[in-house]
Amino acid sequence: MSTNIRSRSGVRLTGAAGLVVALMLGITACSSSDATTDSTTTDNAPATSGGLCAGTNIVFFPGGTAGGGFETVVYNGAVAAADALGADVTYVWSDWDPQNMVTGFQQAMATNPDGIAIMGHPGDSAFDPLIDQAESQGILVTVMNTELPTAEAKYAADGMGYVGAVLHDAGASLANEAIKRADLQSGDEVFVWGLKAQPGRGERTQGIIDALEAAGMTVDYLEIDDATNADPAAGVSTFTGFMSSHPNVKAIFIDHGNLTSTIPTYMKAANLAPGSIYAAGFDLSPATIQGIQDGYVNLAIDQQQFLQGFFAIEQLCLSHNYGFSGLFINTGGGFVDQSNIDVIAPLVTDQIR
Repeated sequence: MSTNIRSRSGVRLTGAAGLVVALMLGITACSSSDATTDSTTTDNAPATSGGLCAGTNIVFFPGGTAGGGFETVVYNGAVAAADALGADVTYVWSDWDPQNMVTGFQQAMATNPDGIAIMGHPGDSAFDPLIDQAESQGILVTVMNTELPTAEAKYAADGMGYVGAVLHDAGASLANEAIKRADLQSGDEVFVWGLKAQPGRGERTQGIIDALEAAGMTVDYLEIDDATNADPAAGVSTFTGFMSSHPNVKAIFIDHGNLTSTIPTYMKAANLAPGSIYAAGFDLSPATIQGIQDGYVNLAIDQQQFLQGFFAIEQLCLSHNYGFSGLFINTGGGFVDQSNIDVIAPLVTDQIR
């Protein structure tokens, strides 16, 4: 005997039929992004007609700015899912500023969408009261990139999922892999440039530091300032100043995808030759690919951010229309270096990886 599933929109399906329909998902082909590089903070992208989630209205937060290396791939994943499923999605950019994320969420709630996909950088303390309000209004919320553990536990049954890397584990994995590959020794001086001060998001930076300190490294830490967080080029003087005053640094760890892609620029500005220090970071972009090929970037960990965009849209569609509970999807991928970069490079050029 089949049971009935009622979504928040009032759609009613038999359990058997609903399950069959919900699992008939397709992924459309995706090429490079249509995102622009102007200062617009919102981007409305009407979905194609039809689809499992036709008529489902979603507000989606890809991250930084339209055209940015990391966030454009997140955006592309969301666009692919919206096209495949027929959702109507509005995209809101945040400059990676947690306060902008909070303000944007408040503005999104006022439009009364069916669902909102957020990045959890502001942390539970900032986001949870707003999520409570959204859920009470019948607005589904799901999380990407940075976990909100309290909210996820509270609303998992109502469709709140998480798609992204497990941050502390990812940071520790990068550090431990670099220690082996670079033959770093106890007592070596290393530089970590990250976002430790951000609730939740800072766990990845802390994972790097914890692993390095456990191995006996001397860790020099700098917090990425707001200007550099929004525009990596603004960090050139910070990097060159730090490296000139710390000539014994053996390795650098940069906990920011867009800053990782700027490593070649930083090293050139500091008159550091490729391979003169071991450089490790996160995420892939055309600039990071070139940096790996040229020897400026030695190691990157791929968190497959396309999937963060794709599965966040899919989560909201499935939960809103078919009553599915939240899914926890760890997108933390493998390591990329000169040995495998040529295989992945074409996908990065197409802004899928």
